[in-house]
Amino acid sequence: MRSEEAAPTDGPLGETDPAVAQRKSRAGRNLPAAIGVGAGLGAMVVVSLFLFKDVFVAVVVLALGVGLWELARALGTAGIKVPFLPVLTGGTLMLVGAYYGGMETAAVAMALTVIGTLVWRLSDGADGFVRDASAGVFCLSYLHLMGVFVMLMLVETDGPWRIVAFIVATVASDIGGYTAGVFLGKHPMAPTISPKKSWEGFSGSLVFGIAAGIATVTLALDGDWWVGVLLGIAGVVMATLGDLSESLIKRDLGIKDMGDLLPGHGGIMDRLDSLIAVAPVAWLILHYLVSPA
Repeated sequence: MRSEEAAPTDGPLGETDPAVAQRKSRAGRNLPAAIGVGAGLGAMVVVSLFLFKDVFVAVVVLALGVGLWELARALGTAGIKVPFLPVLTGGTLMLVGAYYGGMETAAVAMALTVIGTLVWRLSDGADGFVRDASAGVFCLSYLHLMGVFVMLMLVETDGPWRIVAFIVATVASDIGGYTAGVFLGKHPMAPTISPKKSWEGFSGSLVFGIAAGIATVTLALDGDWWVGVLLGIAGVVMATLGDLSESLIKRDLGIKDMGDLLPGHGGIMDRLDSLIAVAPVAWLILHYLVSPA
């Protein structure tokens, strides 16, 4: 979920290049590129979900692996050396273990990964040990532990539709917040963290998120409408908190985006920030309030 950022100036003396201005929205995104990339990612997710679940597992592993690389690189700008290899290996085992063996397998994989991260860092000595090891555990928890709940949704008999409900609610929150924030945003929500994120944008997120939650829960999962409302509200709140948290990480590190892999979006982490925050709550709501098909 991206905040409603003001469009940057591209020409000399603060003048905006007209060609660039045509391609960029009022929120500073290259909107055609953002839509194209978003549609491509959505198609990849849908095809992998409904044709072969194992392929979707691979997509999640790849996305979180790239996200880890971006996050580790960003932390490196502050002199923090994330033990990348043990975190990547252990995180991948957590995801695969959750899908094929359940939560207990994922928990064991995480515990062993934490130990492995500490052991891996021993060879570099005491200087910065706590800093680097803590960063490794943080990355593992922030990314792969959240991804475990996506795998737990997937293993249900109607798993693909649960994933669709979770993603659609999150994306709808993003679209609603973006639209309302750009055209109506006047009152900053968290000016010291994300100055362009507004309460009007948050209201737009609620409207879109709740509508998407009701539609997906009732039509795709045959659940009660009020569960869709709950999913929509929880999705908006968690997506907003996830976005603000990542914004604070970037502000602390002095960077604008986690990467530039996705035109119009930034890096993979700039797309995952909302999804990983919503995943545990979405699993909780759908697991206990919607019976598997």
